[in-house]
Amino acid sequence: MKPEEEILEPEVYSLAPYTGPWTSIEAAHLLRRTQFGLTLQQIEDAVTNGLDATITQLMTAPTFEEPLAYHSDETIANFGESWVNSVYPGTEAEIFKTINVRNASLGAWLMERVNREQPNIYEKMSLFWQNHFAAELTADPRATYAYFHLMRTQALGNFKQLMKDITIDPCMLVFLNGAENNKFSPNENFARELLELYTIGKGPQIGVGDYTNYTEADIAEGAKILTGWTIAGFLSSTATSTSAVYYPELHYTGDKTLSAKFGSQTVTEAGIDEYANYIDVIFQQAETARHICRKLYRWFVNYDLTDQVESTVIGEMATLMIANDYEVQPVVEALLKSQHFYDLSVRGAIIKSPLEYIFSILNSTGSAPNFDLDVNYQMYLEMYYVSEALGMGYLAPPSVGGWSAYYQAPNYSKSWVNSSYIKLRFDMASYVTLYGGINVNGNRFEVNHLGFLDSLSVPGDPNQVIADMVTLFCPKGLPQLQKDTLKAILLNGLPDFEWTLQYNEYQANPSDQATADAIKLRIALVLDQMFKLPEFQTI
Repeated sequence: MKPEEEILEPEVYSLAPYTGPWTSIEAAHLLRRTQFGLTLQQIEDAVTNGLDATITQLMTAPTFEEPLAYHSDETIANFGESWVNSVYPGTEAEIFKTINVRNASLGAWLMERVNREQPNIYEKMSLFWQNHFAAELTADPRATYAYFHLMRTQALGNFKQLMKDITIDPCMLVFLNGAENNKFSPNENFARELLELYTIGKGPQIGVGDYTNYTEADIAEGAKILTGWTIAGFLSSTATSTSAVYYPELHYTGDKTLSAKFGSQTVTEAGIDEYANYIDVIFQQAETARHICRKLYRWFVNYDLTDQVESTVIGEMATLMIANDYEVQPVVEALLKSQHFYDLSVRGAIIKSPLEYIFSILNSTGSAPNFDLDVNYQMYLEMYYVSEALGMGYLAPPSVGGWSAYYQAPNYSKSWVNSSYIKLRFDMASYVTLYGGINVNGNRFEVNHLGFLDSLSVPGDPNQVIADMVTLFCPKGLPQLQKDTLKAILLNGLPDFEWTLQYNEYQANPSDQATADAIKLRIALVLDQMFKLPEFQTI
């Protein structure tokens, strides 16, 4: 058997089902890539249940909760109730306040969803689609919520249908000027991104206005096809939601003919259904499947799309997607069950995004705020601002292409740990492990040190404590010297049996504050060091 460090290249470049060992190592790899943090119990359950049953669980849709009114400036929805179908107050000043607190509620709700994620892939897939479509929050938070709800509920559904729904989603109609697109002045913003980013992709440029997969003329024709849609209900004091509305008199009538890239097909005049017919034409092109499969591969496996990966894995994923009429779940399932996914070369190959970093700390230690709604939401807002400071504001991707870590060569995910961000990461880790955490009106939220310790397999054995932490937090393990260093921090120079005695004393009398604080400090120091290791920065 070769040592791990000698096995550098994938042995299988295909979706062939994984047939290797199913241990805590493989289970942890799967959970890291599909969730925002994992626990030791989840790893043990996955090992016991096996790969197929674990994948089935990951694909099970969660319950979908709505953001809640939590602030006194929300004067329509009652405290603790959903505001997503509430109208707006009558005066401009009151409307402005309502927008602010609903946007804040939305940001807190997104963080709460990630922190309290159920054991499935839906939160990771929701962020995938936000990166893919990258729409910013609108003037009406109800529209923004509806956009996120659409992506969340259809996260593993039919990509073609999702694309149709997103095309006339009020949030997207505002984001890329679709609501202003009419026969008198066709607006090409959405038509361009529909091809370049959302479906078929541009490919290398061949000539002026001529790309591998489409032409500028196709964008112009697409803009005409998409005319006639606008929005209603924004900031309304009577309408309980926003909606897309089609006006035939604003639609560019007549047939539209696409370039040879699309077989010179004609999209015939179809009024309200014409946009959907156009999308069907785009999805007839095999490159559309390859484009989205590349993004799925980079999200779940590795940013490095080598020629061999392109010609094998991506090709097989695309073939499977087309065979399933663009259903996403069969493709993601096949990828996560593949031999290629579990190869050593792709483990730890992706640097954590800010959300993955923050919530791999909180979720893996079983840490979530447990105060009243107002305090919880304020704490989640702080988490949102931290993630934003680290480069990932969930509600406002930096460009229409999403976050550069998912598309910009050669750095890709390495851009998450530049000289500015890495210091902020370390500060955040120390803040929640050593320095009392988030303080809201005297209520503090920090890592659940003692609860985390109690969740480990043998909390009274310092060697097993370190081993469990390495299993949880380090995709490729740690050299023995680093494990010894962490153990030395845990023991503070004392022999192993002293930790056992101290832990047993704490277990016998957990209300003894002095003993609990002593144990907590040692765990805090180890975790603080662990969260700053290069090995922890990856998944």
